[in-house]
Amino acid sequence: MSDQPGIFIGKGDNPVELALALANRHGLIAGATGTGKTVTLQILAEGFSAAGVPVFAADVKGDLSGIALAGTEKPFLTERAAKIGLDPYVFEPHPTIFWDVFGKQGHPIRATVSEMGPLLLARLLDLNDVQEGVLNIAFRVADDEGLLLLDLKDLRAILAFLSEHADEVKARYGNVSPTSVGAIQRQLLVLENQGGDAFFGEPALTLADFMMTDAQGRGAINVLAADQLMANPRVYATFLLWMLSELFEALPEAGDLDKPKLVFFFDEAHLLFNDAPKALLEKVTQVVRLIRSKGVGVYFITQNPQDVPEIVLSQLGNRIQHALRAYTPKEQKAVRVAAESFRANPAFKTEDAITEMGTGEALVSTLQKGGVPSVVERTLVRPPSGRMGPLSEEERKQLVAGSPLAGKYEQVVDRESAYEILNGQREVETPPVAKPQTKTGGIDWGARPVPAPLPVPETRAPRESSTRGSIRDREPPPAAEQKSSGGWLSDILGGGGGRRQSVGEAAIKSVTRSVSSTIGREIGRSILGSILGGKRR
Repeated sequence: MSDQPGIFIGKGDNPVELALALANRHGLIAGATGTGKTVTLQILAEGFSAAGVPVFAADVKGDLSGIALAGTEKPFLTERAAKIGLDPYVFEPHPTIFWDVFGKQGHPIRATVSEMGPLLLARLLDLNDVQEGVLNIAFRVADDEGLLLLDLKDLRAILAFLSEHADEVKARYGNVSPTSVGAIQRQLLVLENQGGDAFFGEPALTLADFMMTDAQGRGAINVLAADQLMANPRVYATFLLWMLSELFEALPEAGDLDKPKLVFFFDEAHLLFNDAPKALLEKVTQVVRLIRSKGVGVYFITQNPQDVPEIVLSQLGNRIQHALRAYTPKEQKAVRVAAESFRANPAFKTEDAITEMGTGEALVSTLQKGGVPSVVERTLVRPPSGRMGPLSEEERKQLVAGSPLAGKYEQVVDRESAYEILNGQREVETPPVAKPQTKTGGIDWGARPVPAPLPVPETRAPRESSTRGSIRDREPPPAAEQKSSGGWLSDILGGGGGRRQSVGEAAIKSVTRSVSSTIGREIGRSILGSILGGKRR
């Protein structure tokens, strides 16, 4: 593991480094297509990994996957290394774990419907105010009645149930219009047709699996295959926003550290902000600002700095600007705005440099001691030590099979939840989950996955509230707690959801669950609601 205080980015008139202690102040990588943004992302990921910092990055085009294998010597690479004084220039593989929401190009990533929560799910489904209100009622009923919302069939089941029993629901929670329920169901069908249903279910992602190090202390580089995910930009943006909110909720306050605990790269960042309502934009800004204190750095990658709202852009202290093309008045204005965001260097005119730079060159300004931005440097970006370009399908399969997490997430678990209870079915058998393997091709992960410093605590309480968003581990609640409480919903079901309860059992369970559910729900909503909520309340 490298003991240098910064990540070597390249060299202009002077060597340019990104200080590890200030890397959690976030950053921006911008530039036109084909100017070298992906390679810059790769050398930063390699640098963080070498320093023992785990990385998560979305791989939109598949080009980042080559980081898992050693690069090969090429004249233009060795020439660049010699020109900037990179000695020694070593080709080496990096500890990489591949993920894929669809489970085809990496380990599946799943979350339960309740972990996503009604706020983000409403954005994902593009619901209006009335439809979002009905969705919140569905989650509230699930809370109060102890119904687990794990996958989309659970959500469909409870929506259908509420529609069929609208009169009983209205007296307790408010009006549930069959029209609104039908609209939500249609949006769920669209999501399923786009493959989004693959994201919902169990086993849910364990946050600590993003924060591993190998036997040499290098941070794991988590690469999300996003080429198919990008077919639905709203799903892509909502998924990554959910991940940010999970990190914010789960990680403890850390203060100022010598290096981040995790660095998060958000490619095609403009998709997060497209058509985003003002309230959501304010909450995204709040997350970006506050997650720094949890030891997480967020780096946005996009073509033009103007793709990122100014209120968010002001939070990004480390900036790497590749070339922009300026042929129209609008593009020329964008160049001027980008140039004005840098601290001027008397050696050259920043505005001219932005349009003159070639591939692999960038204007770089990083935070220095005291959080002061450095004078902008026109920089030759260092060549990567991993392979430039995508892996072959066979190479990827071998690396996924040899991953320390192989077998942990591949098998879907479908335990008893809202769908089975509301339809009067018996509890579903849950197949055993295979234990992770420990051997991987080319990388020594050690005897077992090693969490990075300050991982999420291993001991966690069972989930009580369906509204709270979290990806932390939980033990399944007792079977009795997964069924109806014996209240109004149990009366409607007529005992179909499970065995009948005595008056004493019903009273005890009702009081216990009422207290625990209320406490859990209020805590969860105060956390996630303060981050992502506030919209259309």
